[in-house]
Amino acid sequence: MEIRVLKYFIESAKLQNITKAANKLNLTQPNLSRQLKDLEVKLGQKLFIRTNYKIILTKEGEMLYKRACDILDLVDKTEQEFKNLKDFNGGDVYIGCAESIGIAKIAKTAKKLQNKNFKFHIFSGNYESVLEKLNNSLIDFAVIIQNFNVDNFNVLDLKHSDDWGILAKKNSKLAKRDFIEASDLFKIPLIISNQGFSQELPEILRLNKDRLNVVATYNLLFNAALFVKQNLGYALCINNIITDDEICFIPLKPKTSSNIKLIYKNDNLSKSAQIFLKELRKDLKN
Repeated sequence: MEIRVLKYFIESAKLQNITKAANKLNLTQPNLSRQLKDLEVKLGQKLFIRTNYKIILTKEGEMLYKRACDILDLVDKTEQEFKNLKDFNGGDVYIGCAESIGIAKIAKTAKKLQNKNFKFHIFSGNYESVLEKLNNSLIDFAVIIQNFNVDNFNVLDLKHSDDWGILAKKNSKLAKRDFIEASDLFKIPLIISNQGFSQELPEILRLNKDRLNVVATYNLLFNAALFVKQNLGYALCINNIITDDEICFIPLKPKTSSNIKLIYKNDNLSKSAQIFLKELRKDLKN
């Protein structure tokens, strides 16, 4: 499978039109059509549904589109790393981040390297999406909150913890409370992370999750907060992520916290990533 053909495939999928894609790629329409057909034959799958006006990705085409984007990102990242080896003058650092105010520590170190021609690429997502990119070498580091098995990675404690609680609309029945107990959560509609229940959450929740009234799930808290504002329910989350005049955070009692960690693999760190890691370690000691 040629990189060139994957670029043709991606452009065609984006524009949903062979003629427009061919013009943008400086190809003839018959040439591009033939190459896409050859790709389908090689993979043994139909990638597009063709109509008179546009082309639409099949389920198999959507699968290839995601893989092709990851492959091209990895190619670009690799080319940049080898370019930096030749004449190092700064470089690119790729970080996948969970939502936490503790990311400010990452930003502080990044600021120190900004004037040395370092460029930082931040991908925000939940644990699963961030870990997938790390395993596929599409990012250098992942910042995680959940207490998952990290035996296959190097781990750097960022020396920051976040408290768990719920987001509530300020005019809701719970908004005036100073805290909420885990048992109270069985009585209210909840919006929870689609990663489920991590080890940091109280045991009463993990062991009795079937008793909870889960009305929605989320992977990034911003969208969950919009549901809270519409009175759909209360979002189970960590603190200091959402700032909104209509919403308040109510902590769990007893206090329940999660430490954030930076994880990475030593075998694929670029020179720029190594320098960033060294600076981050120094900043954490101060």
